[in-house]
Amino acid sequence: MIPFLDVKAAYTELKGEIDQAIARVLDSGHYILGEEVAAFEAEFAAYAGAAHCVGVGNGLDALTLAFKALDIGPGDEVIVPSNTYIATWLAVSSSGATPVPVEPDPVTHCLDPDRVAASVTARTRALCPVHLYGHPANLPQLKEICARYGLKMVEDAAQAHGARIGERRIGGDGDVVAWSFYPGKNLGALGDGGAVTTNDADVAKRIAMLRNYGSSVKYVNLEKGMNSRLDPLQAAILRVKLPYLDAWNGRRQEIAQRYEAGLAGLPIGLPSSAPGMTHAWHLYVVTSPKRDLLQERLATSGVGTLVHYPIPPFRQQAYGEMAPLAQKWPVADRLAKEALSLPMGPHLSFDDVDRVIVALRAAVAES
Repeated sequence: MIPFLDVKAAYTELKGEIDQAIARVLDSGHYILGEEVAAFEAEFAAYAGAAHCVGVGNGLDALTLAFKALDIGPGDEVIVPSNTYIATWLAVSSSGATPVPVEPDPVTHCLDPDRVAASVTARTRALCPVHLYGHPANLPQLKEICARYGLKMVEDAAQAHGARIGERRIGGDGDVVAWSFYPGKNLGALGDGGAVTTNDADVAKRIAMLRNYGSSVKYVNLEKGMNSRLDPLQAAILRVKLPYLDAWNGRRQEIAQRYEAGLAGLPIGLPSSAPGMTHAWHLYVVTSPKRDLLQERLATSGVGTLVHYPIPPFRQQAYGEMAPLAQKWPVADRLAKEALSLPMGPHLSFDDVDRVIVALRAAVAES
């Protein structure tokens, strides 16, 4: 069986270093925040090209704290992709604001700037682009829209560690950029973890306070905060992995190129990178109207796949109030029915990539 992703492989590769890092934390006696978290924050901020990084409990909390730190709340609207994972929407809803779905660009599957501009209202306070599958959203055009209408931008970079626009990595351009270190991410912890990066010292300071019960001084609570602190063990593990990230992303690029060459000519949609943008290849997503049949045949051939995402947020029970409007977002509906994520990861062998290609070509021929 070729798994969709071998999450243990990175630990196997770096076992000695990771075990030493864990032992260092255990021996330190400091198990909440502390020097290990501060060191990772400094290292990841430098990597992302941002002035500040604040480690938090997970990616959803990173987004939630970003909106709260920007004072976005009830009565406000935030433009979100129609085709993202529901966490993007949940963060907006948790702030009390209203998520306003906008359809994606049909090539990149990221927010379409033209549709975004047409969706701005007097209540719009922010944009929340998602760098979906690892492909950067069109930040230059989205930033121009923010400047034109006086909007904030909170980027969801949960899938985009190491992605670049030109020579600049994602992470240092938005008002706040939210990250997830879920184990399956390009930079993944061995449990939950998240962070925000920003160039605004006041925003960073406020998020650091909000993540810790709204407190910067013990037992002095300035705001109604939450408990969402990056665990020092996870910070230590991430510090070990971070120097390997670019090499791992390079391997993902090679796998994507191998898929592209091997699947050329098939009647399926293949992903690509927009000019001037470096895809992080968190996922390699093909599209086909016969997606379910292809997935079934690949499974029979021993190839693991996943669907990102089978139910758009506006069709989830959690957002049942949007059900009457669901026909407004046909692109998201189509992607939910057609998108199929093939095995992808830096430890996937080229032999296994070739096996996936052979199996998919056979599945398409039989469909």
